[in-house]
Amino acid sequence: SIVLEEEKMAAVSSSSPSSFSNWNGNAMSQSQMMEKDTVIVLDNKDTIIGSASKKESHVFSADQPHAILHRAFSVFLFCESTNELLLQQRASTKITFPNVWTNTCCSHPLHGMEPNEVDLPKDVADGSVYGSKNAAIRKLEHELGIPPKELDVAKFKFLTRLHYWAADTVTHGEKSPWGEHEIDYVLFYVVPTKDVLTIKGHPDEVDDVRWVSKPKLVEMLNDESLLFSPWFRLIVQKWLIPKSGSGWWNNLEETMTTDKHCDYVTIHEFDPPKEHYGGAGSAGPLFLQGDSS
Repeated sequence: SIVLEEEKMAAVSSSSPSSFSNWNGNAMSQSQMMEKDTVIVLDNKDTIIGSASKKESHVFSADQPHAILHRAFSVFLFCESTNELLLQQRASTKITFPNVWTNTCCSHPLHGMEPNEVDLPKDVADGSVYGSKNAAIRKLEHELGIPPKELDVAKFKFLTRLHYWAADTVTHGEKSPWGEHEIDYVLFYVVPTKDVLTIKGHPDEVDDVRWVSKPKLVEMLNDESLLFSPWFRLIVQKWLIPKSGSGWWNNLEETMTTDKHCDYVTIHEFDPPKEHYGGAGSAGPLFLQGDSS
């Protein structure tokens, strides 16, 4: 099976990929990627149980009210010299969650990739998750034009996982056929200065990019004219800049060089804000306790 074959070639290399020989996002439309990309299907414990097309895994319907649980990653890329975070605004042409501001890059590790993007339990336990990091480098190049040679796969910091879902009701209405249901691997990356990166957003993926300080991000989040992805809001409120003041962004050097904020055991569970309930399958809350509010 596809899962067993990839277990044999688990992502163990700490060298940065220079290219992705069997995938070219620039040669595919949004619809083609939805059909052709094969995501990693999971159970609630983050165990790999199969595969599905990106399209199939994001469909909210009566048969699958919360879509299909699959693996994702979220990259937060910071500039050390200015203490700013790079945000992107997803393109208006995106099928799911268009127009929303979100973290630097959010996407999916895939089956069948070279270099391999499938992480196994041992990779999570030791925090290496080179599969998700390889996927992050692939998508940072595709979405933001950052060449793989400008990134070091070993410098990504894996912090934790969150299990969340959200129907895309803000875009597609209360009976939206689309949404997200993911176990998301949160990855931090810090560059010394902005000028070490080449950034050129792909027009089918990104409408805008913006470096923001903590006060600027708070100002944007409070601006009702701006849309934000539900997963980004969850991460910001829970960990990045929580009201307690002891967030991951409070001391980036500590976050990147110690394990103070690393949790490779817990899969934090979140229901979305109520405006993201519903969809074509009338999805309601999944989690009766835990981190959801």
